[in-house]
Amino acid sequence: MNILITGGAGFLGDRLARTLLQQGTLRGQRIEQLMLADLVAPRDAALLADPRVRHRTGDLLAEIPALFTQQWDAVFHLASAVSGECEANFDLGLHANLDTTRRLLDACRAQTQSGYPLPLFFFSSSVAVFGSDAALPLPAVVKDDTLPTPQGSYGIHKFVCEQLVADYTRKGFIDGRAARLMTVSVRPGRPNGAASGFLSGLFREPLAGHPSACPVDLDTPVALSSPANTVAGIMTVAEASRDAFGGRTAINLPALTVSVREMLAALEALAGPDVMSLITHVPDAAIAHIVSAWPSRFESARAPRLGLSADASFTAVLQQYVHDQPDAVRHPQARARLGLPPLS
Repeated sequence: MNILITGGAGFLGDRLARTLLQQGTLRGQRIEQLMLADLVAPRDAALLADPRVRHRTGDLLAEIPALFTQQWDAVFHLASAVSGECEANFDLGLHANLDTTRRLLDACRAQTQSGYPLPLFFFSSSVAVFGSDAALPLPAVVKDDTLPTPQGSYGIHKFVCEQLVADYTRKGFIDGRAARLMTVSVRPGRPNGAASGFLSGLFREPLAGHPSACPVDLDTPVALSSPANTVAGIMTVAEASRDAFGGRTAINLPALTVSVREMLAALEALAGPDVMSLITHVPDAAIAHIVSAWPSRFESARAPRLGLSADASFTAVLQQYVHDQPDAVRHPQARARLGLPPLS
């Protein structure tokens, strides 16, 4: 099986790639090749050392013709311009999200029409497809049948692409699966342009010994998923049969609902007051407006039927980050309280 991951150098793309390689198969077929496409090359040396892995760098829209000089059995489309970027640069959002996804779907369509077996096409959508419209206010709890009414360019792009994936599936060009990812926390690495980026930065930066600012009210509720739980959801959706997935509508992945105040309390309990002292409250009306428009509570019947569930607690999410990224925890008090050896 030949697999293409767009956004393959990002932290989710990297984690998905490592999960696939460790598993060795997808849908019962042995993985022969894994192509990671992104603006930059992957930084994981061990990943690049795997003989099954290749990578291609550059603007994805421009690279699609070269990528599709060969056939792909599965495409995981994770690449996109994120929420804050789309609000700041309308043309960038159209280019990176709508134009690129349409071109990618057409490349898969051409492959199928040339006689190659139907490719799996996984599309990473987002909780940002939901918003509160004046005519259709967002309900307190989002269910599987809640109508998406996105209130930002990023969410609109994601919802449009969901519909394209559904229609290309209906027409028999792809076996499309779209899953709405919750805000992922804690993201490793450097900050990105997402409006939700502070939901990782509030923990990643203080644990590393750096200051961080909270731009929203502390009682703001959010819907979260850890990196491991998010990738597990992606894999489950990709592996599910057509009947088990159920229809062509995007699925809401499970969410842990927690307030920012509760998240910070979990950090202080684990890492101590010195780490908490690095966090300040600096309101940002633009970010608060975007984040407050997203739903924070979900009730889904489809996800549990696939065996999916939310993270147990934000404490468990933080513990996962420390386990996965021990070298990123550089604050002496945090290392001591978390049982990590002192830095040399």
